[in-house]
Amino acid sequence: MTIQDGWEENAKKQHRQNKESVEKSLIASYGVQAYEAKRQNFIDLGSKPLSVLALHNKFHEQIREAFVVGAYYPALTSACALGERILNHLLLSLREDYSSTPEYGAIYRRDSFDNWDIPINTLESWGILLPEVAKQFHRLKDMRVKAIHFRPEVDTNVRELALEAILCLGDIVSSQFSGFGPQPWFITSIPGEIYIKNDWESRPFIRKVYLPNCVLVGPKHRIEAVIPRVVVNDSFQYEDCQITDEEFSDLRRSQKNLQ
Repeated sequence: MTIQDGWEENAKKQHRQNKESVEKSLIASYGVQAYEAKRQNFIDLGSKPLSVLALHNKFHEQIREAFVVGAYYPALTSACALGERILNHLLLSLREDYSSTPEYGAIYRRDSFDNWDIPINTLESWGILLPEVAKQFHRLKDMRVKAIHFRPEVDTNVRELALEAILCLGDIVSSQFSGFGPQPWFITSIPGEIYIKNDWESRPFIRKVYLPNCVLVGPKHRIEAVIPRVVVNDSFQYEDCQITDEEFSDLRRSQKNLQ
């Protein structure tokens, strides 16, 4: 981020210190050899999207590190491999919940899918993949074909292809697996906080992917700590009744004003 002339001096100073800290961290992590190229690789990757599934984050980080040090072809093929792994995981984990659908008959006996069109189209038809995510998977599929099968342009254009694949994978993660954002399953009306909508909790994707990584809370709960782990205090008395998402939002906003 460029320092703006209108910033206060303290803000400019803090920004310079933060930048120097990042530069030192990069050198310590990746070494001084070819540092300028590594620095540019790091910048071009942009911010790292976070998934609610830890293994996505672990493998995605390894892919990004490969790109930073200049291992472009391993980064390219790994981004494609992780995309295929995500598709297989979703389809194999969720297909039994859709055993009554027409698509189930074509996929229920198989243990993996290297033809991406099958899982992409199936998951989209089941309403699991968001439309934009399905488009990104199709983009990544095309990159996989270029990377794995012989395409002469890969020999001379591998950095560009690797960066495109990593950013495409990042868009998939941030759109389908993010812990916050405009996704239709989130309550977004409470500033600074995010919750799963009640009528989405029973849907297979949310039930099997999101809820195991969530905490069930009432509107009075408090976040006692975040680091080194999240500690939630919700030892409050609640009336034994069901409330709507709108009622929860109203109660939560009122509670935050009281805290």
